Amino acid sequence: MKTLLNVKVDKAEKEKAKQIAAQMGVPLSTVVNAHLREFIRTREFSVKLDSVLKPEVEKELLKRSREYHKNPKVAYSTSSMAEVRKFLFRK
Repeated sequence: MKTLLNVKVDKAEKEKAKQIAAQMGVPLSTVVNAHLREFIRTREFSVKLDSVLKPEVEKELLKRSREYHKNPKVAYSTSSMAEVRKFLFRK
């Protein structure tokens, strides 16, 4: 017996998920049902995301990479993430 599950989700995320499911040749409900069955079977769930940099961070890293390749004798070292952020976002 089937039942209706109402879940509030971000509209853009739903559309993107629906698009990906369609590219895979299945409806979004099939993806959701598969995840529900896996959750019931294992009593676990996991979230895996590809690393995606924010455009401004990617731009800054490319800029720093070009600077390094122009002068590879210059080396940077830091001892904390705070120093890394300060270095990357300096003006």
